[in-house]
Amino acid sequence: MAKQLKGTNDDTGQGLLWLFGAILVIQGFGSAVTEAGWGTSFGVAGLLRAARMPEWVTLLVGFAGMALLGMAARRHFAKRRADRRP
Repeated sequence: MAKQLKGTNDDTGQGLLWLFGAILVIQGFGSAVTEAGWGTSFGVAGLLRAARMPEWVTLLVGFAGMALLGMAARRHFAKRRADRRP
């Protein structure tokens, strides 16, 4: 088997998990807070309102982002633990 070089697909996938998780958290929870507080929508909330989705769906987007961030953190710490082993 070929040894995987550092900075290849595994690192790219990890970075994408962090990125998409952060985007979904900000869009989901930020949209929900903005919608509730100021009665205006942006980003995901605006698209979901145009599609006539219920207001609570933006919270689901935020929770999906939290799940991606949790997966990214779990993979990150598992890799660090594996790198420390002799």
